[in-house]
Amino acid sequence: MSRKDLFSRALSLDPERLHFAAHSHHLWPDASFDGQVRAWVEANHFADRKWDLIFGEVVPEAQGHVAAELNLPSPDTVVFASNTHDFLLRVVSGAERRPVRILSTDGEFHSFRRQGERWEEAGEAVITRIPLHPFESFGERFVEAARGGGFDLIVVSHVFFRTGLVFDRVAELAALADPSGPWVVVDGYHGFMALPTDLSAVADRVFYLGGGYKYAMAGEGAAFMHAPEGFCPRPVITGWFAEFGNLTGPPNGVQYREDAGRFWGATSDFTALYRFNGVRRMLAEADLDTAAVSAHALGLMRRFHDALSEGRAGGLDEAEVLNPVGGDGAHARFLALRHPEAADWKARLLQAGIVTDVRDDVIRFGFGLYQDESDVERLIGTCARVL
Repeated sequence: MSRKDLFSRALSLDPERLHFAAHSHHLWPDASFDGQVRAWVEANHFADRKWDLIFGEVVPEAQGHVAAELNLPSPDTVVFASNTHDFLLRVVSGAERRPVRILSTDGEFHSFRRQGERWEEAGEAVITRIPLHPFESFGERFVEAARGGGFDLIVVSHVFFRTGLVFDRVAELAALADPSGPWVVVDGYHGFMALPTDLSAVADRVFYLGGGYKYAMAGEGAAFMHAPEGFCPRPVITGWFAEFGNLTGPPNGVQYREDAGRFWGATSDFTALYRFNGVRRMLAEADLDTAAVSAHALGLMRRFHDALSEGRAGGLDEAEVLNPVGGDGAHARFLALRHPEAADWKARLLQAGIVTDVRDDVIRFGFGLYQDESDVERLIGTCARVL
């Protein structure tokens, strides 16, 4: 089910390259180019009136796409920003107590890792980090710590960016969530449009962050947050876009929108949402949903995984596969292999025309819609030759 035709522009720019980093910097489909052009044309056609179009059509369409993908009760729970870091700042700013007591893990993405460390240095937060490993017991250990209480915020990834391991106990965290604390924040960046995700049972109790940079195929700038009603009603870090709409708050004080718009920032470039909307329309026209794309990627991943198991991929058979393919459970859209020579392997493969990426001692291979079985066989053959 490879659909290289949907990526003709990106693939034609470097025809000899094999891009197996769809989990890191997903190639953009042709529809995103059309969205980019449309943004330029409409900005100049409508000029000062473009904001009516953006907030009247572009943003509501994008909200609808996110709500449909996650099975949310209403598009009004979705708000956008240039990156998820902005949302982390706004959510934490709304916590009443200082220092903010946060439960998290030692495997979160850098936007939270770095900011969390700096908050601790400044006395703004106290963070308890539950180790990911051994992962077999991680879920139980994390939920047990959350049930112990004493936290204002719980931050955890749906799919861990370095290892590809999937956290499947969000519902148990949601049961602990309360507007007075704790607030549960799920980093869904490596899960959104990578694997089917239904938040309908927990949408009224958890925050969910994601964006267009990875599997949504829309590039940077299309980050979003689903915000449950009643949680963090008055973030301290706030932009002037949050004062348009149905407002609530103290008389003569700073008022906020009642929906997720309470987390709006200020003037932004909305081109990324044009790309995102274009990609979602493309998928609908091609009768492709996340389940179908994920199934295609998983088939390619199994082919590569089998080659590793059979010793047909050179030195890669010496690596530890952190998230092996097996069973019927949810799986990340990449394989993570740990080995001391991971960085050297990445460099050798890049020299041979194959793009992967490395996190510390973990090399990651991502799979997607613009690859087919022949590409995987070429990957396997190249690994056998150069590693």
